Amino acid sequence: MPANSTEAPRAKPGGAQHRGRVLALRVLYEWDVTRHDWRTSLERQCASTRWSAQSAPFAERRLEGVLESLPELDAAIARFAPAWPVEQLAVVDRNVLRLALYELWSGDTPQRVVINEAVELAKTYGSEASPRFINGVLGSAAAAPPDASDT
Repeated sequence: MPANSTEAPRAKPGGAQHRGRVLALRVLYEWDVTRHDWRTSLERQCASTRWSAQSAPFAERRLEGVLESLPELDAAIARFAPAWPVEQLAVVDRNVLRLALYELWSGDTPQRVVINEAVELAKTYGSEASPRFINGVLGSAAAAPPDASDT
């Protein structure tokens, strides 16, 4: 995951929110690989890259939600991608799914937007197979009622 760029990602559909998701994904990636404090990572990312004023708070809210709900999100990933143990998923894919599932179930963003944004993140940061995998898992999750353990 290229984290050394000093430029924030260019605006795509969603603007500051898209950039906030990119920022959240970068921080989740670092946290997942190193277990560094996510708040310190967020501060460092914000200091070293030009993010819009709306991107950082948007990312911070999602990071708090994802990390508070981590066991439930990982259980949901296991439920909707049973052939792929969560710990064996590519780091990018695992964290795109965590972020998107949190957004799907928080209800703040329309499902179509959440899925499209997740697929865009997968296209940019994942492998060639990531977008299709992410789309399939999230499509299944969006169509199914959340398990009591998933929320």
